[in-house]
Amino acid sequence: MTDAGRLIADMGARARIAAGVLATLPTVTKAAALRAAADAVDAAMPAILEANAADMAAGAANGLSGAMLDRLRLDEGRVRGIADGVRAVAGLDDPVGGSVSESLRPNGLRLARVRVPIGVIGIIYESRPNVTADAGALAAMAGNAAILRGGSEAARSNRAIHAALVAGLVAGGMPADAVQLVPITDRAAVGAMLQADGLIDLIVPRGGKSLVARVQAEARVPVLAHLDGINHVYVDAAADFDMARRIVIDAKLRRTGVCGAMETLLIHRGWPHVEALLRALADAGCELRGDAAVSALGYTAAQAADWDTEYLDAIASVALVDGLDDVIAHIDAHGSHHTDAIVTGDAATAEAFLARVDSAIVMWNASTQFADGGEFGLGAEIGIATGRLHARGPVALEGLTTYKWVVRGAGQVRG
Repeated sequence: MTDAGRLIADMGARARIAAGVLATLPTVTKAAALRAAADAVDAAMPAILEANAADMAAGAANGLSGAMLDRLRLDEGRVRGIADGVRAVAGLDDPVGGSVSESLRPNGLRLARVRVPIGVIGIIYESRPNVTADAGALAAMAGNAAILRGGSEAARSNRAIHAALVAGLVAGGMPADAVQLVPITDRAAVGAMLQADGLIDLIVPRGGKSLVARVQAEARVPVLAHLDGINHVYVDAAADFDMARRIVIDAKLRRTGVCGAMETLLIHRGWPHVEALLRALADAGCELRGDAAVSALGYTAAQAADWDTEYLDAIASVALVDGLDDVIAHIDAHGSHHTDAIVTGDAATAEAFLARVDSAIVMWNASTQFADGGEFGLGAEIGIATGRLHARGPVALEGLTTYKWVVRGAGQVRG
């Protein structure tokens, strides 16, 4: 076994013990520990910002993209947001022990499906140091132990946040191994986590396409993931111009580096404000890459690859379409099943869009930037899942539980 393999095996064994403790902790204890952890993050702000400044300087020197640097950057507001996110998780309803369903069989057996923790969650992530706190808090509140492996570009920030988080959790009554951070940045540690069947119960990757593709290709552990956020906004023929302008500009430009950002704009060919909307988006600082009809208006011609690109930048692909069938065909061909939105005043068209688009999140008259666990009232999220099994969309506490059948009888035998 390699050094990385031995390290992950040891962490996994300790996490398994911690998970057994966490699974039986009452809600009040878990919530108090998370509030203590949030206070510890607030108190550690100077150390966290100092560590982040060093990461930012190294990232700039190493040529990290603007989108990656935006994800990496912390300031006082973002650190307070991290602490507040942990507090928000502490205030959420605890799913553990909750009943999914109950029934009484004709033979008198009482059956219940009861939510229980998954066990040990491995989270592999890049850039965003806030994931250290978000993922750790969510896993712990749902009764799971967490093994975190952050990217090398955020190593100092992750260590500072993790140290504060664990100090608070321990002070609040949780085991020290409830949330562990892999102490090395060697990529072999990722491989060891992916092979840790029996020690890690679920892997959640948060990062670029290459990371997630590797995880899905190599993992012997179940994976909860999405590859891309190739999100669409469709402006229908019945859309209000002012609403469409606000939504499209926000969806693309509020934060270009988040997975909920719009990457492709589809506009009904017969809508009378096509040119005005394109001009407004371009004037706001977005580069447009369009189909033949859009490029004929003076914008850059899109290449075939553009329709399948998650830009994470102030760039958008734009196409004019003839109606909902064209929209569905385009999203089916190029979308990533993350988030897609329609802007329209026609309720029938909107409901048809919501029913026919097979994405984890579908929206009507709202910016795709709302694709976020906090905005959905879930507290922090551990990620957005775009598959069809177990959990879909923002994954928070409930998505980090499974269930078991509990059967209560009075001496029944099958005979």
